[in-house]
Amino acid sequence: MKCLILWSLSLCTVAYVGVVAQNGGIRYPSTPKVSHTDTYFGIVVPDPYRWLEDDTSGATKQWIEQQNAVTFKYLEQIPYRQALYKRLEQIYNYPKYSAPSRKGKYYFFSKNDGLQNQAVVYIQQSLEGKPEVLFDPNVLSPDGTIRLGVTAVSRDVKYWAYGLSSGGSDWLEINVMEIAGRKKLADRLRWVKVSGIAWYKNGFFYSRYPTPDDTTKLLSAKNEHHQVFYHTLGIDQSRDVLIFEDKKNPERFHMVSVTDDERFLVLYVSDRGKGKDGNALYVRNLAKGQKDFTQIVGEFDHDFTVLDNIGDKLLVQTNYKAPNQRVVLIDPANPIEQAWGEILPEKPEPLIAAEAAGGKLFAIYSKDVTHRVYVYSLSGAFEHEVPLPSLGTVSGLSGERDDKEIFFTFTSFTVPPTIYRYTIAKKQLEVFRASEVAFRPEDYETKQVFYTSTDGTKVPMFLVYRRGIELNGDNPVLMYGYGGFNISLFPSFNPLRIAWLEQGGIFAQVNVRGGGEYGETWHEQGMKLNKQNVFNDFIAAAEYLVRERYTSPAKLVMQGGSNGGLLVGAVMCKRPDLFKVALPAVGVMDMLRFHKFTIGWNWIADYGCAEHSEEEFRYLYGYSPLHNLKEGVEYPATLITTADHDDRVVPAHSFKFAATLQEKHKGVNPVLIRIATKSGHGASNTKKALEETADIYAFAMWNVGMRPQY
Repeated sequence: MKCLILWSLSLCTVAYVGVVAQNGGIRYPSTPKVSHTDTYFGIVVPDPYRWLEDDTSGATKQWIEQQNAVTFKYLEQIPYRQALYKRLEQIYNYPKYSAPSRKGKYYFFSKNDGLQNQAVVYIQQSLEGKPEVLFDPNVLSPDGTIRLGVTAVSRDVKYWAYGLSSGGSDWLEINVMEIAGRKKLADRLRWVKVSGIAWYKNGFFYSRYPTPDDTTKLLSAKNEHHQVFYHTLGIDQSRDVLIFEDKKNPERFHMVSVTDDERFLVLYVSDRGKGKDGNALYVRNLAKGQKDFTQIVGEFDHDFTVLDNIGDKLLVQTNYKAPNQRVVLIDPANPIEQAWGEILPEKPEPLIAAEAAGGKLFAIYSKDVTHRVYVYSLSGAFEHEVPLPSLGTVSGLSGERDDKEIFFTFTSFTVPPTIYRYTIAKKQLEVFRASEVAFRPEDYETKQVFYTSTDGTKVPMFLVYRRGIELNGDNPVLMYGYGGFNISLFPSFNPLRIAWLEQGGIFAQVNVRGGGEYGETWHEQGMKLNKQNVFNDFIAAAEYLVRERYTSPAKLVMQGGSNGGLLVGAVMCKRPDLFKVALPAVGVMDMLRFHKFTIGWNWIADYGCAEHSEEEFRYLYGYSPLHNLKEGVEYPATLITTADHDDRVVPAHSFKFAATLQEKHKGVNPVLIRIATKSGHGASNTKKALEETADIYAFAMWNVGMRPQY
């Protein structure tokens, strides 16, 4: 039974009892309190900093300015901060390419020359031809914070549709360009979010929300009533044709795609606001002029993704009755389960992704958190394995039906991204483009260890460090984790990480439960009422590193963003003694109210909801970082990072957590918040990313006693 949340006192009842703390010489801003409580199942929960949820108020803006003033004053006193920024800039300054993709006679790819704020999109008529600029987002704004989002080339390769976001927001505006003349058309589609671009005939399908009632309060409003439209080129958005909506279920996502031959329009519907971790699947046979959608799968508890169609049948990847995923063939005319054909049966290793290209089925599997790529016929017959250069991660593998070759990017912790070309008929793999980053992989070592968590589960962790490191218990270690939403952390190269490693630091990537490293079972063991496993896994990893003398609590740093920010927040509440530094970024810190803002209801499928049942409320309340900070505890040196345009995990989470932490923390460790401007759920351009990384590394290094010389 859903609970009724009772507001005992109005928000306007304000008591100015903010705390001015003196810790290590830092004078924190005074944060006023409000006498506000909520009642959940008879339990009264204070929320004294509720007013910080209003990001547009003058009081909140003043608080942000005051907090940033304190934070940047502290950071500016770190003697090597500017030199560290210059070193990061130097490391990052090399060309970065995406793998090329073919559409008709053209190849498309993106490239950042090194320090450009945004990558530039290029087009060329052959792989040997001269690349030409198709679109450069850097010319759109002086501060470089307009980013390119979703893009799609029309099937006749005459038009290119592209989504733009501003200042780090998730909201997109879709525009259209005529490719031949690089002419921007008048088409302008607004209020697009959680959407693809699915070309069909002389237009495309897309998803959007109704125009918000108050466009000045985009962070405090819930996103509801997701709709699907069809846009015909050249007409105003107001005349777009509504294809699908569900007024009875406002908290659902509706996304569409069109098969390569334009035979089927595929509709994906998710109901995560009701705690369902999957999607229903519907199709319309466009070739036969079908006007209504046919239900293929009506339940919402499993994933169903259409890879392509083979004639009148759909090739579908799913975890239905297969926690590690499989591929099946479904006939929309007879979609009952008993009639499904099994193409790729479930294996002991998780199927990470499958792609139909060049008349083959490419399947990426994960074995102990590293990738393997296999080639199958479209009927599921195994043909061969693609020989990867080493253990690592594959991304960007895609292609058209008539492709003779495909491209993908391979990387690992010490292998910079390298683009490979795979010739299908010859079964030949060759380097297409290698990275030019100044980095010596032979100077570093990667080791995978398996440690035991609280309940006896074996959990993998990667360790990266300079060769010859001494296990003396005195090495600075940066631990990174995520643990949620079936998202896997695979080995990947981050050039900015070099600045940590070259100073003798160790990087530890912890594959805690909640991710998808070992399939849906691994995910389920870290979601909803099993979420504590995620925190226990991370704590056990830290204890392993101390026990094996890689480090000590005085040298241990933990970092995570978004759901990983929640991980850091929860762990620092539970074991403040185990870490010297905590770096929670854009974290979900208020587990009782996360579903109240923008698309936060979408996370109920992974977290549960305090309003759905008393059991879920008590569980969430038991680990919610905001509600588990204790009076008089010395917490790790903490640098919270967030941004003013984050409309995914709204900054109020971090604001309220920072205010509470500064109020209750006792000790000399600094507890600060850094609030970026014109940025969102991640830095909105290269310069902001470098500045934020420099500040995070400088803060961590300073507080664990590292003194790099530049």
